[in-house]
Amino acid sequence: MDQPFDTQFDLSSLKLPRHIAIEGPIGVGKTTLAKRLALSFNYETLLEQADLNPFLERSYTDPKSAALPAQLFFLFQRCQQIQQLRQGDMFEPRHVADFLMEKDQVFAEATLDEEELKLYQQVYEQMTIDAPRPDLVVYLQAPVKVLHERIQQRSESLDRHIDIDYLAALNDAYMRFFHYYEESPLLIVNAAELDLANNEDHYRQLVEHMLTTTSGRHYYNPTPIL
Repeated sequence: MDQPFDTQFDLSSLKLPRHIAIEGPIGVGKTTLAKRLALSFNYETLLEQADLNPFLERSYTDPKSAALPAQLFFLFQRCQQIQQLRQGDMFEPRHVADFLMEKDQVFAEATLDEEELKLYQQVYEQMTIDAPRPDLVVYLQAPVKVLHERIQQRSESLDRHIDIDYLAALNDAYMRFFHYYEESPLLIVNAAELDLANNEDHYRQLVEHMLTTTSGRHYYNPTPIL
């Protein structure tokens, strides 16, 4: 599908979250959902720009040599994005992001060795990071096999070179992180059977459930839709 559906919702009686963050492992559909929500709600997007990271592809095939520079590049990139977001916030724009700032720590702990992690954390602690707390976090999760199959279907993605063991480690790291996450209202979504790019019913039912999540921790395990 070249363009996402322009799905409309009756939002007149709802107090929408101003800042929504979509999270989850590679291949789960974060960016697809973020873009669709921005279109439906008339929000701005704040998207991870993985294609600009010159170390990313090498970090998948040779993590010992490239994992640290890849993580530092993402750290600097996200800090710059958040700074720009805050500078442009004078008219209270609304945003959908396909990342949490905390994801850098998740990836760092999953991919760096002990000494690299110490150095990364020293750099992180020296940076001034004032990331806005999301009004809603949507954590998409799926089994490693499903994630790997989706990644392989991306014809021109750098992620196609990712090692399945690396992907499994990231998936486990995300589950551990969100097991303890309490910073914002959280919706945990079983996305294994969801086609958020092409199936209108899948998308609509997720959004309708999402808009009821205003506090605490909630789960969405969709009923199969034919």
